[in-house]
Amino acid sequence: MLELDNPFWSSLATRHRSIALRAGDAARYPPAYAPFLGVEHSGRADAALEHLVEPGESVYLLGMAPDAPAGWTQETFSPLAQMTCDERIEVIDGPEAIALSSVHRDDVLALTARVYPHYFRPRTMELGRYFGIYRDGRLAAMIGERLGTDTHQEISAICTDPAHTGRGYARRLLALLTNDNLERGRTPVLHVSRANARALALYERIGYRVRREIGFWSLTRPG
Repeated sequence: MLELDNPFWSSLATRHRSIALRAGDAARYPPAYAPFLGVEHSGRADAALEHLVEPGESVYLLGMAPDAPAGWTQETFSPLAQMTCDERIEVIDGPEAIALSSVHRDDVLALTARVYPHYFRPRTMELGRYFGIYRDGRLAAMIGERLGTDTHQEISAICTDPAHTGRGYARRLLALLTNDNLERGRTPVLHVSRANARALALYERIGYRVRREIGFWSLTRPG
């Protein structure tokens, strides 16, 4: 389970190593995929960071962070709840969930811009599988896979259009994707802010449990 203690690095070193930008003991996703950077160890990584992060750019770190180089700004956020699930979830009735692809990209980017704006990028969908529910020709809810290793799969971008909340769409999508990953032998993982009490309560109600509180930081290189 130690790979979950340093999830950005673990994913970049395994599932996503083919797209990882790496320098020494640090690696990051290309900016078009995600603003995430991981380090193998804490401590100094000045040369690697200067190679990987552009002037004026901010990256995010989860679970482990290096010492900030001189002049850089490091912001510490409230820890996230890292949750896992090891049992199948009941799938409630609802509209069909379809696999989302490049033909749905504009709809996905429009929805995430409204309700999940901070970390979704033009090529985030290429990190894993994404699924959605359409109602009246509009993407009403979606879910996807982001970080991952051989044994764990992060489920992310769980979001519902405000016009369609309260209908169980997020719960249905989460159950379907959770169960599918369990069948594939991968433990599903979620990261959620404690401030998002509604989501946290939903995840706990349907079977997810908090594994640990995990540190979350941003690191900004001066422009």
